[in-house]
Amino acid sequence: MLKKLLCCALLLAPAAPLLAAVPPQEGQKSGATATPLSTASEQDPQGSSGSVNWKVKKTWNIPAGALAFAQTLDEKRVYVLTEDSKVRIFTAEGKELGAVPVAAGVTAIDIAPRGEMLYLLNTRDNRYTAMNISINQTIDVTGAPVRGKLDAPVTIVEFSDFQCPFCIPTAPVVEKVLAAHPDTVRLVFKHFPLTRLHPQAEAAARAAIAAQKQGKFWEMHDALFALGEDGWGADDIIQTTAKKIGLDMRRFTADWNSEETRMALAKDIMDAQNADVNGTPSLFINGTPVSERTPELMNAMIEEALRKAKETASAEQQ
Repeated sequence: MLKKLLCCALLLAPAAPLLAAVPPQEGQKSGATATPLSTASEQDPQGSSGSVNWKVKKTWNIPAGALAFAQTLDEKRVYVLTEDSKVRIFTAEGKELGAVPVAAGVTAIDIAPRGEMLYLLNTRDNRYTAMNISINQTIDVTGAPVRGKLDAPVTIVEFSDFQCPFCIPTAPVVEKVLAAHPDTVRLVFKHFPLTRLHPQAEAAARAAIAAQKQGKFWEMHDALFALGEDGWGADDIIQTTAKKIGLDMRRFTADWNSEETRMALAKDIMDAQNADVNGTPSLFINGTPVSERTPELMNAMIEEALRKAKETASAEQQ
Protein backbone atom coordinates (compact mmCIF):
# COMPACT_ATOMS: atom_id res chain seq x y z
CA MET A 1 0.00 0.00 0.00
CA LEU A 2 2.85 2.36 0.76
CA LYS A 3 4.23 1.67 -2.69
CA LYS A 4 0.86 2.52 -4.23
CA LEU A 5 0.75 5.80 -2.35
CA LEU A 6 4.26 6.68 -3.44
CA CYS A 7 3.49 5.86 -7.06
CA CYS A 8 0.37 8.05 -6.98
CA ALA A 9 2.43 10.88 -5.54
CA LEU A 10 5.05 10.50 -8.23
CA LEU A 11 2.51 10.38 -11.03
CA LEU A 12 0.67 13.46 -9.77
CA ALA A 13 3.80 15.52 -9.14
CA PRO A 14 4.57 18.30 -11.64
CA ALA A 15 7.39 17.79 -14.05
CA ALA A 16 10.83 18.98 -12.97
CA PRO A 17 11.70 22.43 -14.29
CA LEU A 18 14.10 22.82 -17.19
CA LEU A 19 17.51 23.59 -15.72
CA ALA A 20 19.55 24.39 -18.80
CA ALA A 21 18.94 25.19 -22.43
CA VAL A 22 19.82 22.45 -24.92
CA PRO A 23 21.44 23.62 -28.17
CA PRO A 24 19.97 22.47 -31.51
CA GLN A 25 21.16 19.09 -32.77
CA GLU A 26 23.92 19.07 -35.36
CA GLY A 27 22.51 20.01 -38.74
CA GLN A 28 19.32 21.45 -37.23
CA LYS A 29 18.61 24.99 -38.37
CA SER A 30 17.24 27.51 -35.95
CA GLY A 31 14.52 29.82 -37.22
CA ALA A 32 15.57 33.15 -38.72
CA THR A 33 13.42 35.04 -36.25
CA ALA A 34 14.71 33.25 -33.12
CA THR A 35 15.40 35.50 -30.14
CA PRO A 36 19.14 35.71 -29.34
CA LEU A 37 20.28 33.73 -26.30
CA SER A 38 20.11 35.89 -23.18
CA THR A 39 20.23 35.46 -19.42
CA ALA A 40 16.87 34.68 -17.80
CA SER A 41 16.20 37.32 -15.16
CA GLU A 42 13.46 39.52 -13.76
CA GLN A 43 14.34 42.04 -16.50
CA ASP A 44 14.24 39.34 -19.20
CA PRO A 45 11.65 36.81 -17.95
CA GLN A 46 11.30 34.85 -21.16
CA GLY A 47 13.10 34.10 -24.36
CA SER A 48 14.15 31.42 -26.81
CA SER A 49 17.20 29.99 -28.54
CA GLY A 50 16.84 27.56 -31.39
CA SER A 51 14.24 25.03 -30.31
CA VAL A 52 14.46 25.95 -26.64
CA ASN A 53 12.06 28.39 -24.97
CA TRP A 54 12.11 29.60 -21.38
CA LYS A 55 9.95 31.63 -19.06
CA VAL A 56 10.92 32.58 -15.51
CA LYS A 57 8.28 31.39 -13.01
CA LYS A 58 9.65 33.11 -9.92
CA THR A 59 12.82 34.70 -8.57
CA TRP A 60 13.76 35.52 -4.97
CA ASN A 61 16.88 36.32 -3.01
CA ILE A 62 18.71 34.01 -0.58
CA PRO A 63 19.97 35.70 2.63
CA ALA A 64 23.43 34.03 2.49
CA GLY A 65 25.80 32.66 -0.11
CA ALA A 66 24.34 29.53 -1.68
CA LEU A 67 26.46 26.40 -2.19
CA ALA A 68 23.90 23.78 -3.22
CA PHE A 69 20.13 23.28 -3.37
CA ALA A 70 17.41 20.68 -3.77
CA GLN A 71 13.69 20.99 -4.40
CA THR A 72 10.79 18.74 -3.41
CA LEU A 73 9.13 16.82 -6.21
CA ASP A 74 5.90 18.80 -5.81
CA GLU A 75 7.93 22.05 -5.98
CA LYS A 76 6.47 23.28 -2.67
CA ARG A 77 9.78 23.64 -0.79
CA VAL A 78 13.38 24.51 -1.63
CA TYR A 79 16.35 23.42 0.52
CA VAL A 80 19.48 25.60 0.18
CA LEU A 81 22.90 24.90 1.69
CA THR A 82 24.45 28.28 2.51
CA GLU A 83 27.98 29.43 3.34
CA ASP A 84 27.09 29.98 7.01
CA SER A 85 26.75 26.18 7.48
CA LYS A 86 22.99 26.01 7.40
CA VAL A 87 20.41 24.27 5.25
CA ARG A 88 17.71 26.87 4.88
CA ILE A 89 14.23 25.65 3.97
CA PHE A 90 12.02 27.94 1.89
CA THR A 91 8.55 27.83 0.43
CA ALA A 92 8.32 28.02 -3.35
CA GLU A 93 7.56 31.72 -2.92
CA GLY A 94 10.80 32.34 -1.00
CA LYS A 95 9.52 32.46 2.58
CA GLU A 96 12.11 30.95 4.91
CA LEU A 97 10.52 28.32 7.15
CA GLY A 98 13.63 27.66 9.21
CA ALA A 99 17.27 26.58 9.04
CA VAL A 100 19.05 23.36 10.00
CA PRO A 101 22.63 23.88 11.30
CA VAL A 102 25.18 21.59 9.66
CA ALA A 103 28.90 20.95 9.97
CA ALA A 104 31.28 23.32 8.19
CA GLY A 105 32.52 20.53 5.93
CA VAL A 106 29.12 19.85 4.33
CA THR A 107 29.35 20.71 0.64
CA ALA A 108 26.44 18.82 -0.93
CA ILE A 109 22.86 18.02 -0.02
CA ASP A 110 19.98 15.95 -1.33
CA ILE A 111 16.43 15.30 -0.12
CA ALA A 112 13.73 12.63 -0.32
CA PRO A 113 10.99 13.37 -2.89
CA ARG A 114 8.67 15.09 -0.38
CA GLY A 115 11.50 16.64 1.64
CA GLU A 116 10.93 14.42 4.65
CA MET A 117 14.58 13.33 4.64
CA LEU A 118 17.69 15.50 4.27
CA TYR A 119 20.99 13.95 3.17
CA LEU A 120 24.34 15.65 3.82
CA LEU A 121 27.78 14.98 2.36
CA ASN A 122 30.71 16.21 4.45
CA THR A 123 33.77 16.21 2.21
CA ARG A 124 36.07 17.45 4.97
CA ASP A 125 35.37 14.49 7.27
CA ASN A 126 34.26 12.05 4.53
CA ARG A 127 30.95 11.61 6.34
CA TYR A 128 27.40 11.00 5.13
CA THR A 129 24.41 11.99 7.30
CA ALA A 130 20.68 11.37 6.88
CA MET A 131 18.14 13.18 9.03
CA ASN A 132 14.36 13.38 9.34
CA ILE A 133 12.78 16.72 8.52
CA SER A 134 9.26 17.79 9.46
CA ILE A 135 7.51 21.12 9.05
CA ASN A 136 5.10 22.42 11.69
CA GLN A 137 1.66 23.10 10.25
CA THR A 138 -1.21 25.41 11.10
CA ILE A 139 -4.43 23.41 10.66
CA ASP A 140 -7.90 24.90 10.75
CA VAL A 141 -10.05 22.75 13.06
CA THR A 142 -13.19 24.90 12.92
CA GLY A 143 -16.27 22.68 13.07
CA ALA A 144 -14.29 19.44 13.37
CA PRO A 145 -15.39 16.87 15.97
CA VAL A 146 -13.47 16.99 19.25
CA ARG A 147 -12.90 14.30 21.87
CA GLY A 148 -11.62 15.62 25.21
CA LYS A 149 -11.69 19.04 26.88
CA LEU A 150 -12.41 21.78 24.38
CA ASP A 151 -9.91 24.16 26.00
CA ALA A 152 -7.08 21.62 26.40
CA PRO A 153 -3.66 23.22 25.75
CA VAL A 154 -2.52 20.32 23.54
CA THR A 155 -4.39 19.32 20.39
CA ILE A 156 -3.89 16.09 18.46
CA VAL A 157 -5.16 16.46 14.90
CA GLU A 158 -5.73 13.16 13.12
CA PHE A 159 -6.31 12.90 9.36
CA SER A 160 -7.83 9.49 8.82
CA ASP A 161 -9.70 7.12 6.49
CA PHE A 162 -12.25 4.65 7.88
CA GLN A 163 -11.20 1.92 5.42
CA CYS A 164 -7.46 2.41 5.90
CA PRO A 165 -5.89 -0.72 7.46
CA PHE A 166 -3.24 1.42 9.16
CA CYS A 167 -5.82 3.74 10.71
CA ILE A 168 -7.70 0.92 12.47
CA PRO A 169 -4.91 0.04 14.96
CA THR A 170 -4.06 3.73 15.45
CA ALA A 171 -7.44 4.54 17.02
CA PRO A 172 -6.78 2.59 20.27
CA VAL A 173 -3.28 4.10 20.51
CA VAL A 174 -4.73 7.60 20.40
CA GLU A 175 -7.39 6.60 22.95
CA LYS A 176 -4.65 5.39 25.29
CA VAL A 177 -2.80 8.69 24.95
CA LEU A 178 -5.99 10.67 25.62
CA ALA A 179 -6.72 8.58 28.71
CA ALA A 180 -3.26 9.40 30.07
CA HIS A 181 -3.85 13.16 29.66
CA PRO A 182 -7.56 13.75 30.36
CA ASP A 183 -7.21 17.42 31.29
CA THR A 184 -4.52 18.60 28.89
CA VAL A 185 -5.06 16.85 25.53
CA ARG A 186 -7.91 16.84 23.05
CA LEU A 187 -8.32 14.94 19.78
CA VAL A 188 -9.62 16.63 16.61
CA PHE A 189 -10.64 14.33 13.77
CA LYS A 190 -10.25 15.34 10.12
CA HIS A 191 -11.27 13.27 7.09
CA PHE A 192 -8.84 12.30 4.33
CA PRO A 193 -10.40 9.40 2.39
CA LEU A 194 -8.01 7.74 -0.05
CA THR A 195 -10.62 7.00 -2.69
CA ARG A 196 -8.22 5.40 -5.17
CA LEU A 197 -7.38 2.73 -2.62
CA HIS A 198 -10.57 2.46 -0.57
CA PRO A 199 -13.81 2.52 -2.60
CA GLN A 200 -16.15 3.22 0.34
CA ALA A 201 -13.94 5.66 2.24
CA GLU A 202 -15.55 8.79 0.80
CA ALA A 203 -19.07 7.57 1.55
CA ALA A 204 -17.98 6.57 5.08
CA ALA A 205 -16.52 10.03 5.69
CA ARG A 206 -19.77 11.67 4.57
CA ALA A 207 -21.68 9.30 6.84
CA ALA A 208 -19.60 10.36 9.82
CA ILE A 209 -20.21 14.03 8.99
CA ALA A 210 -23.95 13.31 8.75
CA ALA A 211 -23.82 11.52 12.12
CA GLN A 212 -22.04 14.55 13.60
CA LYS A 213 -25.07 16.65 12.68
CA GLN A 214 -27.09 14.42 15.03
CA GLY A 215 -24.47 14.60 17.78
CA LYS A 216 -23.23 11.06 17.18
CA PHE A 217 -19.96 11.47 15.32
CA TRP A 218 -17.88 9.45 17.77
CA GLU A 219 -20.46 6.64 17.85
CA MET A 220 -20.22 6.45 14.04
CA HIS A 221 -16.42 6.79 14.22
CA ASP A 222 -16.14 3.82 16.59
CA ALA A 223 -18.68 1.71 14.67
CA LEU A 224 -17.00 2.25 11.29
CA PHE A 225 -13.55 1.39 12.62
CA ALA A 226 -15.07 -1.66 14.34
CA LEU A 227 -15.83 -3.05 10.84
CA GLY A 228 -12.10 -3.67 10.43
CA GLU A 229 -10.67 -4.48 7.03
CA ASP A 230 -13.16 -7.22 6.15
CA GLY A 231 -16.49 -5.78 7.27
CA TRP A 232 -17.23 -3.64 4.22
CA GLY A 233 -18.61 -6.33 1.91
CA ALA A 234 -22.33 -5.48 2.08
CA ASP A 235 -23.51 -2.67 -0.20
CA ASP A 236 -25.65 -1.21 2.59
CA ILE A 237 -23.07 -1.53 5.38
CA ILE A 238 -22.99 2.23 6.00
CA GLN A 239 -26.79 2.48 6.28
CA THR A 240 -26.82 -0.58 8.55
CA THR A 241 -24.19 1.05 10.76
CA ALA A 242 -26.22 4.27 10.92
CA LYS A 243 -29.28 2.32 12.08
CA LYS A 244 -27.20 0.43 14.61
CA ILE A 245 -26.11 3.61 16.40
CA GLY A 246 -29.66 4.94 16.47
CA LEU A 247 -29.64 7.73 13.90
CA ASP A 248 -32.79 9.28 12.45
CA MET A 249 -32.47 7.57 9.07
CA ARG A 250 -34.49 10.06 7.06
CA ARG A 251 -32.37 12.93 8.34
CA PHE A 252 -29.20 10.85 7.99
CA THR A 253 -29.89 10.05 4.33
CA ALA A 254 -30.58 13.69 3.52
CA ASP A 255 -27.43 14.89 5.30
CA TRP A 256 -25.32 12.05 3.90
CA ASN A 257 -26.05 13.18 0.34
CA SER A 258 -26.24 16.93 0.92
CA GLU A 259 -24.01 19.51 -0.75
CA GLU A 260 -23.20 20.93 2.69
CA THR A 261 -21.73 17.59 3.76
CA ARG A 262 -19.72 17.29 0.56
CA MET A 263 -18.35 20.79 1.06
CA ALA A 264 -17.34 19.96 4.65
CA LEU A 265 -15.48 16.90 3.41
CA ALA A 266 -13.82 18.90 0.63
CA LYS A 267 -12.56 21.38 3.24
CA ASP A 268 -10.95 18.60 5.27
CA ILE A 269 -9.26 17.25 2.15
CA MET A 270 -7.97 20.72 1.28
CA ASP A 271 -6.72 21.18 4.86
CA ALA A 272 -4.87 17.87 4.54
CA GLN A 273 -3.23 18.91 1.30
CA ASN A 274 -2.24 22.27 2.76
CA ALA A 275 -0.61 20.42 5.67
CA ASP A 276 1.40 18.23 3.25
CA VAL A 277 -0.55 15.12 4.24
CA ASN A 278 0.12 12.33 1.73
CA GLY A 279 -1.36 9.30 3.47
CA THR A 280 -3.31 8.06 6.46
CA PRO A 281 -3.20 8.10 9.35
CA SER A 282 -1.39 11.42 9.71
CA LEU A 283 -1.21 12.94 13.18
CA PHE A 284 -0.06 16.33 14.44
CA ILE A 285 0.52 17.42 18.04
CA ASN A 286 0.11 21.18 18.30
CA GLY A 287 1.01 21.36 14.63
CA THR A 288 4.10 19.14 14.80
CA PRO A 289 3.90 15.99 12.65
CA VAL A 290 4.00 12.68 14.54
CA SER A 291 6.66 10.45 13.00
CA GLU A 292 5.92 7.28 15.00
CA ARG A 293 2.45 6.40 16.23
CA THR A 294 3.46 4.94 19.59
CA PRO A 295 2.23 5.98 23.05
CA GLU A 296 5.82 6.55 24.17
CA LEU A 297 6.70 9.01 21.40
CA MET A 298 3.33 10.76 21.50
CA ASN A 299 3.51 11.18 25.29
CA ALA A 300 7.00 12.67 24.94
CA MET A 301 5.74 15.08 22.28
CA ILE A 302 2.81 16.03 24.51
CA GLU A 303 5.12 16.79 27.44
CA GLU A 304 7.23 19.00 25.17
CA ALA A 305 4.11 20.76 23.88
CA LEU A 306 2.92 21.36 27.47
CA ARG A 307 6.33 22.79 28.38
CA LYS A 308 6.19 25.21 25.44
CA ALA A 309 2.60 26.16 26.30
CA LYS A 310 3.63 27.02 29.86
CA GLU A 311 6.57 29.07 28.62
CA THR A 312 4.30 30.99 26.25
CA ALA A 313 1.74 31.62 29.00
CA SER A 314 4.46 32.88 31.35
CA ALA A 315 5.88 35.19 28.69
CA GLU A 316 2.43 36.65 27.99
CA GLN A 317 1.89 37.40 31.68
CA GLN A 318 5.13 39.36 31.96
